[in-house]
Amino acid sequence: MHDTATIMASRGHDVTILTSRLPGTEEEEKTPEGYRILRLESKFHDVYNPPIVHSDGVLEALESLDPDVVNHNYRWAPSFDKNVARFDGRKVFTVHNMWGEGRGIVGAGSRINDALFLRRYADSYGLFVCVSEFVRRATVERGIPECRTVTVPSCLNALPPENASPEGDYILSLGRLVRPKGLDYLVEAMRDVDCKLYICGKGPEEERLARKISLHGLQDRVEMLGYVNEEEKQRLMRGCRLFVMPSVFESFGLAAVEQMSYGRPIVCSKVNGLPETVGDAGILVPPKDPKAIASAVNRLLGDDGLRSDLGRKAYAQAGKYVWENHADRFVDLMTRVNGGEFDRKLR
Repeated sequence: MHDTATIMASRGHDVTILTSRLPGTEEEEKTPEGYRILRLESKFHDVYNPPIVHSDGVLEALESLDPDVVNHNYRWAPSFDKNVARFDGRKVFTVHNMWGEGRGIVGAGSRINDALFLRRYADSYGLFVCVSEFVRRATVERGIPECRTVTVPSCLNALPPENASPEGDYILSLGRLVRPKGLDYLVEAMRDVDCKLYICGKGPEEERLARKISLHGLQDRVEMLGYVNEEEKQRLMRGCRLFVMPSVFESFGLAAVEQMSYGRPIVCSKVNGLPETVGDAGILVPPKDPKAIASAVNRLLGDDGLRSDLGRKAYAQAGKYVWENHADRFVDLMTRVNGGEFDRKLR
């Protein structure tokens, strides 16, 4: 949202992000990039990451703002879902997450929530912007007419300079510590990998992963670094031998793009939008398969030429996903929505 708001503001559009208010944040803020943030009083139900949110005064705020186009980005906020649908204006829904995403009871709740969203609110949106072609096809399969779906990927603001740093003696995993990221399978895979793994990130799975590392006696091989600041994150990405992304669900994989932009190969799950995003810049493995993860990691660790070749391909692949290549299309779509091109009801 920050990126698309920045793009629209840079083109002279008046942009406001209406969102829930986290503790310790200001009610209203003007950003250096030129867009405004309005935060509504909210309650958070932390059963998933990000959480389910209930915010007060959504419809009233929308009617006061009276925007030309509303771009709704998050379907786990019932108060936003209901009131954005009630707002009498042109609307876009951006599909960031997989439909039915989640494991166990969270996955069941996700499927119920998505079914309600599609049945109750989908008709109010003129256009569904999907972050990958896989997500677009999945959206059509759920009954949204194909002519009301488009693909605009999540992107980096810019590609960093080519990575000239020497390889370190470690592999790297970065991201939120939540079950859909599949990190428990990576920890299990490390029983068969003789290399240091750093796991960076925070989240509700942190304690469970730490117990699993201890259970398998991997404390010397797997280190959880928790939250790392941007400078440290970049240092780690520059110096690793390869990245591992064992996700169970992944609509697009912006984290994979960021990692590939450092010219290192990636081992990732062959799931959802990840194969589309990674292309031939890494090794794809079946999801939930520790043996396959370990085999792919060991293959790369044992072949300097393959690592170097896939690293070059990774940097080139990441270059496809910078806003410079997609911003004009996004702005054009919002302009066409505002012009009424997608006003016809979905069904």
